[in-house]
Amino acid sequence: MNAASANRWFGRGWLALGFLFLYLPIVALVLYSFNDSPVPNVWRGATLKWYRALSTDTELLNGLWLSLKIAFATAGASVVLGTLAAFALVRYRRFTGRTLFAGMVSAPLVMPEVIVGLSLLLMLVAVQRATQAAFGSGFPERGLMTIWLGHLLLGMAYATVVVQARLRDLNPQLEEAAMDLGARPWQVFALVTLPMIGQALVSAWLLTFTLSLDDVVLSAFLSGPGATTLPLVIFSRARLGLNPGVNAVATLIIAVVAIGVVVASFVIARNARIRTAEMAAARG
Repeated sequence: MNAASANRWFGRGWLALGFLFLYLPIVALVLYSFNDSPVPNVWRGATLKWYRALSTDTELLNGLWLSLKIAFATAGASVVLGTLAAFALVRYRRFTGRTLFAGMVSAPLVMPEVIVGLSLLLMLVAVQRATQAAFGSGFPERGLMTIWLGHLLLGMAYATVVVQARLRDLNPQLEEAAMDLGARPWQVFALVTLPMIGQALVSAWLLTFTLSLDDVVLSAFLSGPGATTLPLVIFSRARLGLNPGVNAVATLIIAVVAIGVVVASFVIARNARIRTAEMAAARG
């Protein structure tokens, strides 16, 4: 075996070990969700009873439903605000406060979530006390709204980075050509710019949805009575000892996320092929 072949097999071996390190725990989690034993790491045969038991586990179901609502709201709002911020940073190179604005948008990416969560909690408590003194009722109450605000702060920063990277790669001559042909600015954005950044918008939506769905730190600071997300439920149960029911919930989430990623990848690849074919036909 020559040196080139040895290096190739060495690289493949390390790649295989890396994949095993990343995905073997997930495979084990899925397998043990079918475990008949109440002890998570002791195999005693296959069963579906833990999936059937989910229908009566109101704590897990309520946490899952709350997490999904917050994740959908966070992803949608993050894409909208992140796109606006990205346009401001890419298309308007000079405006008053641009450096401060760019720094504030990027700050949640590099700041520990503990600091972000604590600062948001202190601010919301101050706002609640002020509204209590002024109007007799404190707003906002800690719960869905406050968790959503915290997730939105983090999600908008990630969405801005994703959309900003795509906007920098766009050819401005395409938008200029559309304006020369009589299109108004909003028509240029809707008919030219938006389709070209569509993949980045989908990527930003999926990223922020995932970040919101599995966030623990911000949710722990900003949650209130009766508003406990699924990660917080799982974390609280893990301190007392997990049961295969948690594995069943995690398996269902993995399945849904995997299907979503496959469908999104298929749609993105299909749109890319169509766009390539259209460009080739236009040149011909």
